[in-house]
Formats: sequence, C-alpha cells, structure tokens
Amino acid sequence: MLCWSRYIFILVVIILGSASMLSACGQKGPLVMPDENQQQTQETDS
Repeated sequence: MLCWSRYIFILVVIILGSASMLSACGQKGPLVMPDENQQQTQETDS
C-alpha cells in the first residue's frame, strides 16, 4: 500500500516530464552538435 506522499511524488515526476517534453516541441536548430571543423571555418569566413 502506497502512502500519499509517494502518489504526490509520482504525480510531480509525470507532470515535470510531460512539461519538459512539450517545451522541447518546436525548438529550432540542429539536434546534434556541429563539427569543430565546420565551426572554425564559419568563424574564419566572417
């Protein structure tokens, strides 16, 4: 039998997890870090 504080903890974890997944929707930009070589060439070109 679970106590009420464990229910609240599980609920908070679910809410925070859902909120973090929803906040990631629509983010722009690459999903991976760019290579260092590409970054250095962009800095020298500008």
